[in-house]
Amino acid sequence: MFSRNRGSGRHARGDRGGRSERPARGTAPVPPPPARRHGPYDVSEAPSGVERLDLGSLQIPAVPDVEIRVQANAEGVVQQVVLVNGENALQVGVFAAPRSEGIWDEVRDEIRKSLFDEGVAAEETPGEYGIELRARVRTGEGLTDLRFLGVDGPRWMVRGVFQGPAAVDPARAGVLVECLHGLVVDRGQEAKPVREPLPLRLPKEAAESVAAQQAAAEAPPPPPAPPANGSGGPSPRRRPSPRPR
Repeated sequence: MFSRNRGSGRHARGDRGGRSERPARGTAPVPPPPARRHGPYDVSEAPSGVERLDLGSLQIPAVPDVEIRVQANAEGVVQQVVLVNGENALQVGVFAAPRSEGIWDEVRDEIRKSLFDEGVAAEETPGEYGIELRARVRTGEGLTDLRFLGVDGPRWMVRGVFQGPAAVDPARAGVLVECLHGLVVDRGQEAKPVREPLPLRLPKEAAESVAAQQAAAEAPPPPPAPPANGSGGPSPRRRPSPRPR
């Protein structure tokens, strides 16, 4: 989808004219990456007529049997997005990138080094979007398999982290792959530092609901109810009737 045209076929000429450039003897030409027929899409080329959850810079398609878990603060600013289907989970994030080149290669290398510093070995493997990174980390629940992937777009990068059976075998990702294929990125025109997370916000109705829940949780408890007699103090004790002698 983001492949660039590097010539006009077999008869493309070099910069100096004359015969077309040929690779050095003993080497094979590197083919361009195949064009993709699915996303993540830039907002300028996203297909219409698809129901999506609009989080601002990232729009997530509504896919049956996929739960969208969004962690946000009281102001509605989204801090984490996780898609869940059965035993599988996919955490997605979107970041600013330069106009001229992708950043996934550098980000992947930094992730690998960070895992190595924590005593975790990571393996690079080919995937649908290029080179992925797989690792097994120890959490409070035991060993967990993770699979990191990145998709470079025009001035943005989507990072995905699979957890569960899909982290070991991509064929078991099921409908979460449909979510990944249908993601839409709205980068906007504002200049941002490279690798800075693009802003994500809850829809207005959801943000108001979160704010109301947060306010209710922080509100002081109501005062105790007054006694049933309405006097504001303890009920007077009734003296027993004198017994007849």
